Amino acid sequence: MTTPRQPPNVTLPRMSLSPSGRRVWPLLLGALLLVWVISQGVKVIPAGFVGVVFSSFSGVKPVVLQEGIHFVVPFVDKVNLYDARLQEVTLAHDAPNANDSEGAIRARSKEGLDITADVTVQFRIDRARAAVLHKELGRNYLQTVIRPQVRSKVRDAIGQFSAADIISTQRQAVEASITKALRDVFSRNNLVLDSVLLRELRIPESIAKAIEQKQAAEQQVAVERNRLQQSSISAQRAVVEAQGAAKAAIEQAKGEAQALSLRGRALRENPQLIQLTVAEKLAPTIQTVMLPSGGNFLLDLKSLGSVGATGTTTLPKTTP
Repeated sequence: MTTPRQPPNVTLPRMSLSPSGRRVWPLLLGALLLVWVISQGVKVIPAGFVGVVFSSFSGVKPVVLQEGIHFVVPFVDKVNLYDARLQEVTLAHDAPNANDSEGAIRARSKEGLDITADVTVQFRIDRARAAVLHKELGRNYLQTVIRPQVRSKVRDAIGQFSAADIISTQRQAVEASITKALRDVFSRNNLVLDSVLLRELRIPESIAKAIEQKQAAEQQVAVERNRLQQSSISAQRAVVEAQGAAKAAIEQAKGEAQALSLRGRALRENPQLIQLTVAEKLAPTIQTVMLPSGGNFLLDLKSLGSVGATGTTTLPKTTP
């Protein structure tokens, strides 16, 4: 029978720390622990976000942390990040995973017709009141406030207008009504409304055709009314022109009558003008005129040129 061999005894050297080494290790561990604790109190707020601090002792702190590095009480304060950038929510039939809470909004017009609206709402959180938002609504404000309020205000606004007006001339008025109502609601809930976009408004096809036919008929009536007004204006213009022409003729006749009256008066007062007129008619180029001395003398106008030189003029006597 073979006896098993016993392993040889191996003696390891003993390591002992010097008194100075025993003091360094606790200090090193304490320093590492202190660094770790301090690091738990350093919080970095990313760009576009705000931080809301919740204290285990005092609850939500009113001071909102803006972008950058901040120091909080480790293991006591918890920082909740909120996205303060522009956000949007879309309620439409083609939205991803559209359901009752995210699908298109169904409403009724003023006359009770079914209208389906696709709406996009753009908004932000109020940075200065993010602490109140966290305390009153929390992160679930999309489901608790925005979506239900958008649906409600869109339905209310559409109910104030007729279907024909909504799809034609009053679309901007519907947007303005929705925007005003939502801005008040958002403000009360520490949110800032940026814009409301009516992406699409749909009504039943049969109603749309009827509205189009009605609008076409109204446009035709408007065209005929414009033509009638133009004809009336043309007729009035013709009347005014005729009246003006008649007044002008009357004034011209009055002027001619007055001219004749004045000419007759002048002839009556100066009979010699008759002889002058007759002479001008008979021979416009004659250089003589009749003198008023009984009609027996003619004055040679050529001889008048010598008056200035001699001072006297001899009148030739004509035979009667």
